[in-house]
Amino acid sequence: MQGQPPHPAARTGRTRRPRRHPVGVRHHPQPPERRPAVNDDTLILRSPFAAPTAPERAHPVTGWAAARTPAGRFRLEPVNARRDLPLLHEWMNDPAVDAFWELAGPVSRLAAHLAQQATAGAGSCLGLLDGRPMSYWEVYRADLDPLAAHYAARPHDTGVHLLIGAETDRGRGLGPVLLRAVAELVFDHRPLCERVVAEPDIRNAASVAAFRTAGFHFHGELTLPTKRAALMVRERSTRPW
Repeated sequence: MQGQPPHPAARTGRTRRPRRHPVGVRHHPQPPERRPAVNDDTLILRSPFAAPTAPERAHPVTGWAAARTPAGRFRLEPVNARRDLPLLHEWMNDPAVDAFWELAGPVSRLAAHLAQQATAGAGSCLGLLDGRPMSYWEVYRADLDPLAAHYAARPHDTGVHLLIGAETDRGRGLGPVLLRAVAELVFDHRPLCERVVAEPDIRNAASVAAFRTAGFHFHGELTLPTKRAALMVRERSTRPW
């Protein structure tokens, strides 16, 4: 965004040794028993679907304004693979993150995923809180995504995926704060969008609760290829102004 200084490229936390996985950039199902339990304060969300099948722009969130939140000034910044790949690679190789995103392993695997997101027109972004990169987001057209085959999609529905990267940022109540902020940014910058949607694992009570706290409503369960999901929807009409 114009007028904003570039965020620091420093990595956070210690570097973890990558675990080897089969090469591939999309979601690889794991048996449910291999998924670790998520405590009440952890928010790591992932959709099993690809990015939109039809592109919108070079990057959907270019030029989006920052949002003021109780936790600080928050903005979405398009991912720059050359600059951001090391940090994202570290986050993805955290076992707690890999359980939901399944992008651990060699850096080339994550690079291919980001390239595919860009080609498909989805918005891969860093979430910066007071200028510090601390979360990863994907903002996409849910009505153009395979997800649309599993619920009553409406034109311009916008989907979100969220990863809070560093372990030290989890368990602080940031999930609902950031989800609310991003939903408002979507409505501000996408005037045709009437709904923001997400589909956390139905077993992840903490994630579902975070969406509820952020103003999303439960619209039933979905049977997706790799999980049972809770369809969470935030309506533009529920905005306080």
